[in-house]
Amino acid sequence: MDKKTISADGTSIAYEIRGEGPVVILVSGAMSTGGTVAPLAVALADRFRVAVYDRRGRGQSRDTPPYAVEREVEDLAALIEAVGGEAALCGVSSGGALVLEAAASGLPVRQVAVYEVPFAVYEGGAKERAEYTERLTEALAQGSRGDAVELFLRLTGMAEQMIQGARQSPMWPGMERIAPSLAYDNAVMGDGLVPRDRLASIGIPVLAVAGSASPAWMHEAARAVAETVPEGAYRSLAGQTHMVEPEVLAPVLAEFFGR
Repeated sequence: MDKKTISADGTSIAYEIRGEGPVVILVSGAMSTGGTVAPLAVALADRFRVAVYDRRGRGQSRDTPPYAVEREVEDLAALIEAVGGEAALCGVSSGGALVLEAAASGLPVRQVAVYEVPFAVYEGGAKERAEYTERLTEALAQGSRGDAVELFLRLTGMAEQMIQGARQSPMWPGMERIAPSLAYDNAVMGDGLVPRDRLASIGIPVLAVAGSASPAWMHEAARAVAETVPEGAYRSLAGQTHMVEPEVLAPVLAEFFGR
């Protein structure tokens, strides 16, 4: 990240820009940095001025306690101001919940696209999220970052054998390093349910996308977003999972943002 902007509470937020054209800001989800969505930025840079950034508490961005979701909305406000005063937003996974909240908060955003925001639309989902919140809070309070990462990976449905394999991988120290930010994504997701009142207040076009190879509840969550936002639309991407391929998602985003 070669640029920095300062959020309202003084936190330094690192970002980088690719391409020229209307501004699009990409927002990553849990256990990720701006580098995670950089390939998508590359795929969009021939038509747009694309910004990727490290959310607070990860990568090259700083952090200022105490955390609140409002601080991350202020981070986006500072970034939008730094890149021209208006932008379209695209959020992946829990990053989608953040951009929806930013739009509902009245930031100067012209369009929002989200990919598979993991809202709990399935039976028992709210209880599962509440239990996760309790156990995550306890693990982080005890400084057990590895346990916190394991909790998150189980929440995503990763098999136990794969989790133990991940613990032995070269990526694990980096995952532990940003584990405290799991609490931030958890806060952004609220109680885990679709925030219908907030979504209903969004007065700009919103595109909710899911991959056809993802679990059915991911599609239900995307449809719920599209149906609740007054100007909402839904798309399914053939053959895609939660780990969407940038070259498949980019044309859909380009068509939507290019309107």
